[in-house]
Amino acid sequence: MSGKAFFIDTTVCIGCRGCQIACKQWNQLPATKTKNVGSYQNPQDLSFYTYKLIRFQEYLGTDGKPVWYFFPDQCRHCVEPPCKETADDMVPGGIIIDSHTGAVLYTDKLRKANAADIIEACPYNIPRVEKSTGYMAKCTMCYDRVHNGLLPACVKTCPTGAMNFGDRDKMVALAKQRLAEAKAKFPNATVTGLEDVRAFYLLADKPDKYYTYAKADNVGPRMDRKMALKKIGRSLKELSREWQAINKLVS
Repeated sequence: MSGKAFFIDTTVCIGCRGCQIACKQWNQLPATKTKNVGSYQNPQDLSFYTYKLIRFQEYLGTDGKPVWYFFPDQCRHCVEPPCKETADDMVPGGIIIDSHTGAVLYTDKLRKANAADIIEACPYNIPRVEKSTGYMAKCTMCYDRVHNGLLPACVKTCPTGAMNFGDRDKMVALAKQRLAEAKAKFPNATVTGLEDVRAFYLLADKPDKYYTYAKADNVGPRMDRKMALKKIGRSLKELSREWQAINKLVS
């Protein structure tokens, strides 16, 4: 499979949020007002102005000491993006795939789409909309930097090697190598999304310990059913319109 990919090794992520800030800086995204809610995580969620977010969870380990889980959340750039499939039914060309990187990119045409349907189609709960304008936004894979031979801003700034980027086949190989090494220390370690996305994660523990949408399998079947029902609904509407047109011709 060609194109580029991120490999994110959470076992060496220290939650510094350097990637989060670098994303803001490169994309010229404004700061957003936040408040302390008793968690290291800040802001509390992705938004139209926040494409990258370090999610934070804390648990008590078997030794009674706290265990921290950091999860650098971002668009997974699905190989076959369900958001694009949904958008194509409403505004063809609203979501495109960059031929060089495989990045899933949102265009201004999405203002004419139903944002709620596109958000619902994403198994990772990533797309965000600016309600006042209808524009939608998310991580772009820094495709402009990549086309000019540079690393994505988040990868460039990572001090520990948690963020990695390159040809997808090389990132898959690196993920498998790191997983084999991590298993000695973290028996529950796993890598998510190797088969179907361009941003996959090495997790030291079960995905639901990190975040509800850390792995698509947690919500995939539900999303598949919803998308299938929507397609059936759209097909019935199309058949109804065709039947009405036929009736007009014969009447």
